[in-house]
Amino acid sequence: MQLTIDRVLIAATDERAARRTLRAQIAKLERELAGLVADGFPHIVQPVPAGAPGEPAVAEACLLNLEQLERTRDEMAGRLQQARRIVAERSELERASNELLERMRRDPVRYRFVRLPVRDLGEGGCGVWEVRPRLGLIGMLAGWWQLKLSSGCPLPRGRASARPARLGPSRR
Repeated sequence: MQLTIDRVLIAATDERAARRTLRAQIAKLERELAGLVADGFPHIVQPVPAGAPGEPAVAEACLLNLEQLERTRDEMAGRLQQARRIVAERSELERASNELLERMRRDPVRYRFVRLPVRDLGEGGCGVWEVRPRLGLIGMLAGWWQLKLSSGCPLPRGRASARPARLGPSRR
């Protein structure tokens, strides 16, 4: 009798230790994933877990068994690996874009009409670096090229019918 009770206690202790270890691993993976997403925001978003969008992973509160905890850990490790790949691709894009911008600065004639969005450089906003002729057609014919940064995002415009009507008589 004492032997079976000891085995049950050992099994329960082992399962508790396994649960604690799995929960610690899941928490570590979540912290790493959150750090990657926070560092790369807004260019990097958190990978969405597999399954129906908007559907919670667990429908109601329950204690996950070891198999479910292992599955959760493995899914989290996969999402972290995917996020690391996205971060590596993004940093490669930014590195290549910065090199292109430097080449455009040094030799604008070689990069005529090339446009480089500032988002590709890792900056926010709507601006675009572009090599354009100085003084329009005259500059194009003379070979005067320059690198210019656009002014940024266009101003918002409302619909014509939504604009307020003028008050009072118009003066001509």
